[in-house]
Amino acid sequence: MEQLNSTVVPFNISSTPGPSPHLSSDSRGVAPAILMCLCFLLGFPGNIAVVIVKPNWQHLSSVSQSLMLNLAISDLFSLLTLPLWIYSLLYNWPFSLVACKLLVYLVNGSVYGSLLTVTVLSVQRYLLLVHLHNCFLIGIRKLLALLWLASLILATPVLVTQQLITDRRWVRCKSQYSSEASWIVMLLIQCLMGFVSLSVMAFAYIRLHRKVNQGAFFNNPQTTRLVTSIIVAHFVLWVPYHIINVLGVAAISLKKKGLLNFCMKSWKIVTPLIFVNSSLNPLLYAFASRSCTVCKKPQKLNREASNSPKPVFQVADIGTHAGPQQAQHSEK
Repeated sequence: MEQLNSTVVPFNISSTPGPSPHLSSDSRGVAPAILMCLCFLLGFPGNIAVVIVKPNWQHLSSVSQSLMLNLAISDLFSLLTLPLWIYSLLYNWPFSLVACKLLVYLVNGSVYGSLLTVTVLSVQRYLLLVHLHNCFLIGIRKLLALLWLASLILATPVLVTQQLITDRRWVRCKSQYSSEASWIVMLLIQCLMGFVSLSVMAFAYIRLHRKVNQGAFFNNPQTTRLVTSIIVAHFVLWVPYHIINVLGVAAISLKKKGLLNFCMKSWKIVTPLIFVNSSLNPLLYAFASRSCTVCKKPQKLNREASNSPKPVFQVADIGTHAGPQQAQHSEK
């Protein structure tokens, strides 16, 4: 995620050509600053609302509730520092090097936490609906602790690479790599992390979609639209970032100056899209759950409860189902 401000350029490609401009603000940061401003105005209050209100979560399992709450909190942390980055894009970095490292570490850890939570949430829904497993092998607290531990470990390299760099007459909090190899390694780690996550999500939701189409679980077409919107939004907003990272690896390895310059400019556009995803998550994972209302009971559970009346389950989440007593109460 630090590629938004990456200025360490291999094989003598300078990112700071030309004389120092006499401007009160840096016009190069206007476009990403506007996009980040919109993300903050939409996503910050939205995630706060999710944390406080927990809309339509009464029929969710405890695992789904914990994962959705963790998703909102991680997105909230990643969006919390956006006003500072907006200011630093338009003007100078106002704080010390220590603050630069810690804030970038917080943002990267939060973004990784959001990405891993979305992945785990898709796996949880897959296990519940396709294999009828209600939980993971470990407790939810241990799962969340491992998730955040992995996120913070993945974000650790920014504590080394982030530096205060003079760009023309501006002071920036940017990543600086000691060599081309270290930059390539960082990009490859991000690419691997991203593609593994996207592959797991794609597999889980494709299987879920097939299960939905069998008609045994959901009859509401809004459920299919919700599943589709979740995976499409994540793909659309994350894939450009990973593609540019792959092109960046190729440009550095092959020493293609033109391609690297293209990547440097593209990073400033595709990186803010990650914050757009954090802004949309409250809509996709919480408020959109209102559209998932009625579903039929799985055939396997029907056989196990053959001595009781057939319940109709009310579902607020595509990966959970209400118990028979809740369903009978809703019928009344």
